[in-house]
Amino acid sequence: MPTAVAKDNAFANTQQKAESPLTLNGVLTQGALVRGQVPVGANVTLNEKPVLVNAAGKFVIGFEREAPLNHKLSVTLSSGEVFVREITLKKRDYDIQRIDGLEQKMVTPPAEVTARIKQDNINVAKARSGNSNLDALFTRFEWPAKGPITGVYGSQRILNGVPKWPHYGVDVGAPTGTPVFAPVDGVVTLADDLYYSGNTLILDHGMRVFSTFLHLDTITVNVGDAVNQGDQIGTIGSTGRSTGPHLDWRINLGKVRLDPQTVVSGTPDEG
Repeated sequence: MPTAVAKDNAFANTQQKAESPLTLNGVLTQGALVRGQVPVGANVTLNEKPVLVNAAGKFVIGFEREAPLNHKLSVTLSSGEVFVREITLKKRDYDIQRIDGLEQKMVTPPAEVTARIKQDNINVAKARSGNSNLDALFTRFEWPAKGPITGVYGSQRILNGVPKWPHYGVDVGAPTGTPVFAPVDGVVTLADDLYYSGNTLILDHGMRVFSTFLHLDTITVNVGDAVNQGDQIGTIGSTGRSTGPHLDWRINLGKVRLDPQTVVSGTPDEG
């Protein structure tokens, strides 16, 4: 069984060799969502684990915040030929902020809301559990709101010496009531008020890729609605545990939390 081997440069992944049956679209770095194309009928594995490939030969892979830097992507064609691509990710440095002297309620939620938080987590997991045939994620994403970036993926706070969850989204700061739009086509799978994130909306873009929008002031769509890229889905707010009006936009591939800035170009304050 013939095998071909190639080595990716971290930021030259869109320039593929002519003989390669594999095309990748994305920045090869920790936290990245990467979209791919192979010939129809081919099978794909990442580090020997199967990758979902749709009927058109499209697939998507993601690398979590602290993902190892070296990976092996294998493509088996319908003819039996195997192509192996070694991927080297770029390592990222994340901003770590220490804040001391906070009231305890700002560090640990009160016991009486524990049950609500647990149910919120169950509802979010259910909203992200689907595996639809939509392939909107292969369209160019647009920023869902206009404004300056006020928070980035991967940063982390240590409050009163207690490390908190890393920030898994990108924040866009803007006044309450600023419109929020669908970055690409999707179907609404959750529209609810959650303890931590306030008014929260989740869109299914297909193939286990979901966008989540946190701290909204209003939500203007309902669960089950199909929305097109550019449709208004809500407005920016400061609901939940938020210190000011902003949009926290997140991307998930199943349970893997990825950086939205790896699927969108430019900045949200352009234009």
